[in-house]
Amino acid sequence: MPPLLDHPAPPDTIDPGHHHPRDQQPPWNRRWFRGVQRSFHHREMMNTFLLALTVLFAAGLFPLLSCRHFTLMKGGYLTLTGAGCLMGLYAILPALQEPLAIRLFAHSWLQLFTLSFQLNSLSAFFLVPIFGICPLAALYSFHYLDDPSHNIRTAVNLFFFNILIISMALVTTADNIISYALVWELMSLSSFFLVMHEYQNEPTRKAGYIYIIFTQVGAMFIFATFALAYSASGSGDFTAFAAIPGSIKLVVFFLALVGFGSKAGIFPLHVWLPHAHPAAPSHISAIMSGVMIKMGIYGILRLYLSLRVTELIYGQTVLSFGIISGILGVVYALGKHDLKKLLAYHSVENIGIILIGMGIGMIGVATDNMVMASFGFAGSLLHILNHSIFKSLLFLGAGAVLQGTGIRHIDQQGGLIKRMPTTGKTFLVGSISISGLPPFNGFVSEFLIYYGAFQGLLLNGSGFIFSMLAILALAIIGGLAAACFSKVVGVVFLGEPRTEAAARASEAGRTMTLPMVILAGACLLIGILPGPFVQMVMVGLSSIPVLSPVGTEAVALLSSKLALAGRLFLGVLLFALLLRKLLYLRKEISRGPTWGCGFTQPSVRIQYTGSSYAMSIIDFFRPFVQIRTRYSGINRIFPDRASYTTRVDDIAETAMVERFVTPLLYLLSKLRWIQHGHIQLYIGYIIVTIIALLLFI
Repeated sequence: MPPLLDHPAPPDTIDPGHHHPRDQQPPWNRRWFRGVQRSFHHREMMNTFLLALTVLFAAGLFPLLSCRHFTLMKGGYLTLTGAGCLMGLYAILPALQEPLAIRLFAHSWLQLFTLSFQLNSLSAFFLVPIFGICPLAALYSFHYLDDPSHNIRTAVNLFFFNILIISMALVTTADNIISYALVWELMSLSSFFLVMHEYQNEPTRKAGYIYIIFTQVGAMFIFATFALAYSASGSGDFTAFAAIPGSIKLVVFFLALVGFGSKAGIFPLHVWLPHAHPAAPSHISAIMSGVMIKMGIYGILRLYLSLRVTELIYGQTVLSFGIISGILGVVYALGKHDLKKLLAYHSVENIGIILIGMGIGMIGVATDNMVMASFGFAGSLLHILNHSIFKSLLFLGAGAVLQGTGIRHIDQQGGLIKRMPTTGKTFLVGSISISGLPPFNGFVSEFLIYYGAFQGLLLNGSGFIFSMLAILALAIIGGLAAACFSKVVGVVFLGEPRTEAAARASEAGRTMTLPMVILAGACLLIGILPGPFVQMVMVGLSSIPVLSPVGTEAVALLSSKLALAGRLFLGVLLFALLLRKLLYLRKEISRGPTWGCGFTQPSVRIQYTGSSYAMSIIDFFRPFVQIRTRYSGINRIFPDRASYTTRVDDIAETAMVERFVTPLLYLLSKLRWIQHGHIQLYIGYIIVTIIALLLFI
């Protein structure tokens, strides 16, 4: 922040009879005025941001103090949370329009370490989904958590939800390793308590334990990263990491990739996602999948920028993990029948797409191809925003389906778009968006990544090979995602109800449908008006020191072409719908049963199931996918009812259980004799340990 009086001294003599108009002020006067104006503006941003976090903390405390008045508790919480998030968006708005770096807070504690937080254009971009999606999830919770008998549990959930919002905001602004480690642990613990909301259920407790184990193991790698970087640089500030020797930088980056990758859900560190997301309440699943896992991506990107490395191996490694995560994530999603677990694997897929874009950007920096680098990073960052929108929309839609039917298995649903029209239509928008199809937002960000990858085809050697692999991977991922969501929409929302629960389903409350409508509108808005959002991404890229972003003319031209394509596609779609409406205007429409393929009494059992729709695609990816089939068979003249079930197992989870967890449990069981219950021997353990330490010292 510039000082208030940082200006040259005025000249000694000035004609008192001459008055300068405002637009003809002397240079020193203009600089002084602009410096004061900028300083005041920065101070206002800082105060507004800190006030927003304070209001959010007060909003989290309010339910704990008013839990006996259930409706008042939720209404007051929602009002304060919405106000805090709106203030947060207002505070970061200038940083989204021009490159800025503002010191938010710095405090030295006992002369030992400093807590320091700074807001720049890149962190402001990551704050957009935090302050934009979280209030919608809070609004959704008004009717979703609607059991007055669980008022205390609901109050605790709302409190930790706001602690999660605050901690995520602080993660994006932390400016040294102590500050980062502190708020990272706060984020991990608050999200753990949110996952454990329905702790009375055994699967929920198991999911929470798996999540906290992966979280803490990942934190160990992050702390090891910071310890090694500190020992090599002698400073805890991220800016000092650039001075680390090259060989140590590589180790630091790979340790960080494991630590932050476990939070982001990179394959094979994704095992906690399919357990935690189904266990948590749906609005929490939306935030964890749409927003929180992006903090892992931010950590990888932040460390990469702090190290200022330009070798090819960094981009090639990130791109490889992105390809593996993207393809296997969507393949496993195709094989799942639990709706929320299916969406969790699509988080792995989209993290893969984000890493592909980031890897393309890193390769562009390493080969001095700034067009490739700019559009690779731009597509990656924009996909972070887009994924936070459409994935939150899909999880909120899944929560509405779960509340309306009471079931998560897709093969037990069907025909819900007639009974839940708003949920069905908004879920369809999210499905098209996540498949990367126009005119919605997923198409824009994936197109930017494609554009950056095609620029890499101009390279030689490994740069050309990895660019080609990225293009092929994106094409495969897009096709498989479209197949998966055509399965979901067809089985869940189309056809006839497969169970009585599906037949009795009704639309969710207005506070649940309104956030879905807003998110669906945002998907369409970015798809047909991508210019401001692409420009916002380019402002965020200005914080990357190793990157020279492309000119604004090229960005504006590409954005206008994307906008034109989206509008044309939308216009053709609306024209086709209008034409169909006009052609059927005066025709009598009769309704009858679907052709039963020769059956005189067709039932809902003849409809496609999720397994029959997707199994031929999944079978193509053996042996990366384990498929277990159980078929009772027909072995008598008058057979009993036949049954056929399939299950797709995650090879990463299976390998982890068989190769690590089971041997570890066996070893620990053999050491159980240490816990014998005799206090005298426990004291002996302590004495022996103290003696050993004294001898060692």
